[in-house]
Amino acid sequence: MNDVKFEGRLAAAGETIEGTLRDLLGADLLPGEIARPARLIEAMRYATLSGGKRLRPFLTIETARLFGTSGVGVLRAGSAVELIHCYSLVHDDLPAMDDDDLRRGRPTAHKAFDEATAILVGDSLLTLAFDVLADALTHEDPLVRVDLVSVLARAAGIGGMAGGQMLDLEAEGRFVKGGKPLALSDTEILRLQAMKTGALLTASVEMGAVIGRADKVSRNSLRAFGNLLGQAFQIADDLLDVESDAATLGKATGKDEGKGKATLVGLWGAPRARERLTVLVEEAGKALLPFGSKAHVLLQAAHFVAERRR
Repeated sequence: MNDVKFEGRLAAAGETIEGTLRDLLGADLLPGEIARPARLIEAMRYATLSGGKRLRPFLTIETARLFGTSGVGVLRAGSAVELIHCYSLVHDDLPAMDDDDLRRGRPTAHKAFDEATAILVGDSLLTLAFDVLADALTHEDPLVRVDLVSVLARAAGIGGMAGGQMLDLEAEGRFVKGGKPLALSDTEILRLQAMKTGALLTASVEMGAVIGRADKVSRNSLRAFGNLLGQAFQIADDLLDVESDAATLGKATGKDEGKGKATLVGLWGAPRARERLTVLVEEAGKALLPFGSKAHVLLQAAHFVAERRR
């Protein structure tokens, strides 16, 4: 599959997920809801329906496709991952976190609305994700739904994304007198990034395996692929931070060095980081070998992640 076909497939999946997200963020009440405040819904839609590649739900869709599974349930599972991702961006942009004014080429949620609303947007997107997964519309088998909830919760929580954000803040020196950034080893940086960024990407792949009812061996292979993809994504992202510009990227660049963030690019330098990126893509391909040509789209996704320019 060439780049043009892959990006067309990614864009088509993104449009489909966009439609699912619009439905989930509509004004109609679900059973048990009392009201959906108009300002909160508006801000949630602003934060979620603002473009983006929709890479995470794409991974869920394509992994499920390996096992012959598609349809509304897969789209809902992928949308749940995207809701978590969007919540994390809203909270990550807050002044108490990374204090960013620009996201996807426009003002961040707390700038477009206010900080209190942005906090509630994140809280609401987070809880809505698990509401979506717990609903029988996602899958008729309650055990599959519980498995989906478990995978996503662990990826997003203490031992995953939220925990990784805490490690990131600690590395910046936020909680020590004088605020001097910590000098982390490459092992420590890899753990931080595997939690903050990689865990949700891995969950995106694994949830596709769950809803596709993959066997244990297949699921382990796909989890390994997700881990490698997460590492590649983070290195590529860190390279963009030092080599791209805000107009191209749609968000501020040069932030990592300015805040003393711990990255492999900062520790190793760009040339060695690029070498590692190449190795990660090769290893990701090996993890997909058990699936043969059926996994060609996922392999293309690994190349896309490593070679992206925005």
